[in-house]
Amino acid sequence: MHRRWMAGLRFEQAAHHIVLEDCIAAVEAATARRDHLEAHIQAALPDWSLTPVVKALQALRGLALVAAATLVAELGDITRFANPRQFMAYLGLVPSEHSSGSMRRQGGITKAGNGAARRMLIEAAWSYRFPARIGRDLLLRQEKLSKPIRDIAWKAQERLCRRYRKLAHAGKLKTVITAAIARELSGFVWAIAKQTRPEIA
Repeated sequence: MHRRWMAGLRFEQAAHHIVLEDCIAAVEAATARRDHLEAHIQAALPDWSLTPVVKALQALRGLALVAAATLVAELGDITRFANPRQFMAYLGLVPSEHSSGSMRRQGGITKAGNGAARRMLIEAAWSYRFPARIGRDLLLRQEKLSKPIRDIAWKAQERLCRRYRKLAHAGKLKTVITAAIARELSGFVWAIAKQTRPEIA
Protein backbone atom coordinates (compact mmCIF):
# COMPACT_ATOMS: atom_id res chain seq x y z
CA MET A 1 0.00 0.00 0.00
CA HIS A 2 2.82 2.39 0.85
CA ARG A 3 4.59 1.57 -2.44
CA ARG A 4 1.36 2.25 -4.38
CA TRP A 5 0.94 5.54 -2.53
CA MET A 6 4.49 6.59 -3.51
CA ALA A 7 3.80 5.67 -7.13
CA GLY A 8 0.95 8.21 -7.11
CA LEU A 9 3.15 11.12 -5.96
CA ARG A 10 3.53 14.00 -8.42
CA PHE A 11 6.41 16.49 -8.49
CA GLU A 12 6.99 19.66 -10.48
CA GLN A 13 10.54 18.65 -11.45
CA ALA A 14 11.21 15.46 -13.41
CA ALA A 15 14.48 15.03 -11.49
CA HIS A 16 12.50 14.55 -8.27
CA HIS A 17 10.79 11.47 -9.76
CA ILE A 18 14.19 10.04 -10.70
CA VAL A 19 15.52 10.61 -7.16
CA LEU A 20 12.39 9.01 -5.62
CA GLU A 21 12.67 5.92 -7.86
CA ASP A 22 16.37 5.61 -7.05
CA CYS A 23 15.60 5.75 -3.30
CA ILE A 24 12.85 3.13 -3.70
CA ALA A 25 15.24 0.87 -5.64
CA ALA A 26 17.86 1.23 -2.85
CA VAL A 27 15.28 0.22 -0.20
CA GLU A 28 14.13 -2.76 -2.29
CA ALA A 29 17.75 -3.91 -2.82
CA ALA A 30 18.47 -3.67 0.92
CA THR A 31 15.27 -5.60 1.70
CA ALA A 32 16.22 -8.33 -0.79
CA ARG A 33 19.72 -8.54 0.72
CA ARG A 34 18.24 -8.82 4.23
CA ASP A 35 15.86 -11.59 3.15
CA HIS A 36 18.71 -13.44 1.42
CA LEU A 37 20.89 -13.30 4.56
CA GLU A 38 17.98 -14.34 6.80
CA ALA A 39 17.43 -17.38 4.57
CA HIS A 40 21.11 -18.34 4.98
CA ILE A 41 20.89 -17.99 8.77
CA GLN A 42 17.70 -20.09 8.83
CA ALA A 43 19.39 -22.77 6.69
CA ALA A 44 22.42 -22.91 9.03
CA LEU A 45 20.37 -23.33 12.24
CA PRO A 46 19.59 -27.09 12.06
CA ASP A 47 23.31 -27.99 12.25
CA TRP A 48 24.15 -25.66 15.15
CA SER A 49 24.27 -26.91 18.74
CA LEU A 50 23.09 -23.51 20.05
CA THR A 51 19.93 -23.46 17.89
CA PRO A 52 17.60 -24.04 20.92
CA VAL A 53 19.02 -20.90 22.56
CA VAL A 54 18.50 -18.87 19.36
CA LYS A 55 14.88 -20.04 19.14
CA ALA A 56 14.25 -19.40 22.84
CA LEU A 57 15.66 -15.85 22.72
CA GLN A 58 13.18 -15.02 19.96
CA ALA A 59 10.46 -15.14 22.63
CA LEU A 60 11.72 -11.72 23.73
CA ARG A 61 10.35 -8.59 22.11
CA GLY A 62 12.88 -7.00 19.74
CA LEU A 63 14.93 -10.19 19.30
CA ALA A 64 13.83 -11.80 16.05
CA LEU A 65 15.98 -14.27 14.06
CA VAL A 66 18.87 -11.99 13.03
CA ALA A 67 19.28 -10.33 16.44
CA ALA A 68 18.99 -13.62 18.37
CA ALA A 69 21.40 -15.47 16.06
CA THR A 70 23.90 -12.58 16.17
CA LEU A 71 23.73 -12.47 19.96
CA VAL A 72 24.35 -16.20 20.33
CA ALA A 73 27.06 -16.27 17.62
CA GLU A 74 28.91 -13.42 19.33
CA LEU A 75 28.54 -14.71 22.90
CA GLY A 76 28.52 -18.49 22.57
CA ASP A 77 27.32 -20.28 25.72
CA ILE A 78 25.65 -17.54 27.77
CA THR A 79 25.27 -19.90 30.73
CA ARG A 80 29.03 -19.66 31.37
CA PHE A 81 28.31 -16.42 33.23
CA ALA A 82 27.61 -17.14 36.91
CA ASN A 83 24.93 -14.46 37.23
CA PRO A 84 23.22 -11.71 35.21
CA ARG A 85 25.42 -8.95 36.70
CA GLN A 86 28.53 -10.70 35.37
CA PHE A 87 26.86 -10.96 31.95
CA MET A 88 25.89 -7.26 31.96
CA ALA A 89 29.46 -6.28 32.88
CA TYR A 90 30.86 -8.43 30.06
CA LEU A 91 28.59 -6.64 27.59
CA GLY A 92 29.75 -3.22 28.82
CA LEU A 93 26.23 -2.22 29.88
CA VAL A 94 27.11 -1.33 33.47
CA PRO A 95 27.93 2.26 34.57
CA SER A 96 31.58 3.30 34.60
CA GLU A 97 32.95 4.44 37.93
CA HIS A 98 35.41 7.19 38.88
CA SER A 99 35.79 6.91 42.64
CA SER A 100 38.39 8.18 45.07
CA GLY A 101 38.33 7.69 48.83
CA SER A 102 34.80 8.25 50.13
CA MET A 103 33.65 9.94 46.90
CA ARG A 104 31.82 7.67 44.44
CA ARG A 105 31.02 8.96 40.95
CA GLN A 106 29.39 6.91 38.20
CA GLY A 107 29.43 7.77 34.52
CA GLY A 108 28.06 6.33 31.29
CA ILE A 109 28.21 2.65 30.39
CA THR A 110 31.70 1.13 30.11
CA LYS A 111 31.21 -0.20 26.54
CA ALA A 112 33.66 -2.98 27.39
CA GLY A 113 33.28 -6.47 25.96
CA ASN A 114 31.49 -7.47 22.80
CA GLY A 115 30.26 -4.45 20.81
CA ALA A 116 28.16 -6.42 18.30
CA ALA A 117 26.20 -8.18 21.06
CA ARG A 118 25.72 -4.90 22.94
CA ARG A 119 24.47 -3.23 19.74
CA MET A 120 21.87 -6.00 19.25
CA LEU A 121 20.54 -5.48 22.78
CA ILE A 122 20.46 -1.68 22.36
CA GLU A 123 18.48 -2.07 19.11
CA ALA A 124 16.09 -4.53 20.77
CA ALA A 125 15.63 -2.16 23.73
CA TRP A 126 14.02 0.50 21.50
CA SER A 127 10.95 -1.74 21.03
CA TYR A 128 10.07 -1.45 24.73
CA ARG A 129 8.97 2.17 24.31
CA PHE A 130 5.59 0.81 23.21
CA PRO A 131 3.01 -0.73 25.60
CA ALA A 132 3.44 -4.41 26.51
CA ARG A 133 1.61 -6.71 24.09
CA ILE A 134 2.17 -9.91 22.13
CA GLY A 135 1.74 -9.17 18.43
CA ARG A 136 1.22 -11.72 15.66
CA ASP A 137 4.92 -12.14 14.77
CA LEU A 138 5.96 -12.55 18.40
CA LEU A 139 3.13 -15.03 19.00
CA LEU A 140 4.32 -17.15 16.06
CA ARG A 141 7.88 -17.12 17.40
CA GLN A 142 6.67 -18.23 20.85
CA GLU A 143 4.29 -21.01 19.74
CA LYS A 144 6.68 -23.96 20.13
CA LEU A 145 8.49 -22.65 23.21
CA SER A 146 8.00 -23.92 26.75
CA LYS A 147 5.81 -22.07 29.25
CA PRO A 148 8.71 -21.04 31.55
CA ILE A 149 10.43 -19.30 28.61
CA ARG A 150 7.20 -17.57 27.52
CA ASP A 151 6.63 -16.49 31.13
CA ILE A 152 10.11 -14.93 31.34
CA ALA A 153 9.52 -13.12 28.04
CA TRP A 154 6.18 -11.70 29.24
CA LYS A 155 7.70 -10.66 32.58
CA ALA A 156 10.43 -8.87 30.59
CA GLN A 157 7.84 -7.04 28.49
CA GLU A 158 5.81 -5.90 31.47
CA ARG A 159 8.84 -4.74 33.43
CA LEU A 160 10.79 -3.10 30.62
CA CYS A 161 7.83 -1.28 29.04
CA ARG A 162 6.88 0.08 32.46
CA ARG A 163 10.48 1.07 33.20
CA TYR A 164 10.84 2.82 29.84
CA ARG A 165 7.75 4.95 30.54
CA LYS A 166 8.92 5.71 34.09
CA LEU A 167 12.37 6.88 32.95
CA ALA A 168 10.87 8.89 30.08
CA HIS A 169 8.45 10.55 32.50
CA ALA A 170 11.44 11.43 34.72
CA GLY A 171 12.92 13.36 31.76
CA LYS A 172 15.88 11.07 31.04
CA LEU A 173 17.49 11.18 27.58
CA LYS A 174 16.20 8.51 25.18
CA THR A 175 19.71 7.11 24.69
CA VAL A 176 20.19 6.79 28.47
CA ILE A 177 16.80 5.09 28.81
CA THR A 178 17.60 2.65 26.01
CA ALA A 179 20.96 1.72 27.58
CA ALA A 180 19.20 1.09 30.92
CA ILE A 181 16.57 -1.07 29.21
CA ALA A 182 19.26 -2.99 27.29
CA ARG A 183 21.07 -3.69 30.59
CA GLU A 184 17.93 -5.16 32.15
CA LEU A 185 17.07 -6.99 28.92
CA SER A 186 20.44 -8.74 29.10
CA GLY A 187 19.36 -10.15 32.48
CA PHE A 188 16.28 -11.70 30.86
CA VAL A 189 18.46 -13.03 28.01
CA TRP A 190 20.65 -14.74 30.64
CA ALA A 191 17.56 -16.17 32.40
CA ILE A 192 16.18 -17.64 29.15
CA ALA A 193 19.60 -19.09 28.25
CA LYS A 194 19.69 -20.79 31.67
CA GLN A 195 16.29 -22.37 30.90
CA THR A 196 17.56 -23.70 27.55
CA ARG A 197 20.07 -26.44 26.99
CA PRO A 198 22.19 -26.55 23.80
CA GLU A 199 21.91 -29.69 21.70
CA ILE A 200 24.76 -32.14 22.22
CA ALA A 201 26.03 -33.50 18.89
